[in-house]
Amino acid sequence: MARAFIIDTDTASDDAVALIMALRWPEVQVKAITMVAGNVGLEQATRNALYTVGLCGANVPVYMGASRPLTRRHEDAQWFHGQDGLGDQGYPPPILKAQDTHAVEAIIQTVKANPGIVMVTLGPLTNIALAVSKAPEIIPLISRCVVMGGAANCVGNVTPAAEYNIWVDPEAAHIVFSSGLAIEMVGWELCRGDANLRQNDIDFIRDMNTVLGHFTIDCNSVAMRANFKQSAEVGIALPDPVAMSVALDPAGVVKRASKHHVMIEHKSDLTRGMTVVDELGVTGEALNAAVWGMERQREATTTVIWEIDIPHWKQMLFGVLS
Repeated sequence: MARAFIIDTDTASDDAVALIMALRWPEVQVKAITMVAGNVGLEQATRNALYTVGLCGANVPVYMGASRPLTRRHEDAQWFHGQDGLGDQGYPPPILKAQDTHAVEAIIQTVKANPGIVMVTLGPLTNIALAVSKAPEIIPLISRCVVMGGAANCVGNVTPAAEYNIWVDPEAAHIVFSSGLAIEMVGWELCRGDANLRQNDIDFIRDMNTVLGHFTIDCNSVAMRANFKQSAEVGIALPDPVAMSVALDPAGVVKRASKHHVMIEHKSDLTRGMTVVDELGVTGEALNAAVWGMERQREATTTVIWEIDIPHWKQMLFGVLS
């Protein structure tokens, strides 16, 4: 029986590749794709998602959601992904159209219609925060909430302390991480180092000579240059596809993971969006409960992914692009 997925995304270059993975993965049925402003504005993100769905020959409903964070102004990442989010390759307008229903309502309806659904978030958590606040009864119906976001005890990619998706809307992330959802946090650090697509990987994908393979490399061309400028890393960093690989095949991809309290800093300017991981379990002490703003009795619900099987994740990508 196919596993049901719902994907919330701010579709730019790496999000598009993650969508391809889910849409082409055997025994997975993507029930809905919901859009949020992030890497690019809401309308451009929606256009990019519709184009990618069409490129895969799929027919999955796409819903437009929040056009800005809960309380802050929208800060895009066009410098990293290109003005259109897809490497400024001049892709034509999509043939498919977005649905009329708002993404938040679509999330609630889709989860209720598919208890046990897997949720994958690839952008700021604005839509998810709105959905669980409006309909908290959906929280236990979501079997896994795989979040591409955060930086577990490591450097951030937009400030020294924070990863972009969490930094953009830390208030939303605070709501989601405090909600009781069964979160699996796939931090930005997991796409770094050898997890980058190196030149030999890029050449291998090019040599497949498939539409999806060329699209994957081309739409990430601006991001590849930005990756070197930002992190001094040579290659294409794909945080969203890495997160999708965890969602699709956790047994094969995840090498090390553990469950912890994870809180989101949303009040400090210095550490805005920091994912504070209680690795040593100190929040079990009553003394620290007030500091963390949580009840002492609440169990940790976030599984932090610390290490992945890099060759396995790359083979998964190669397989869907062939």
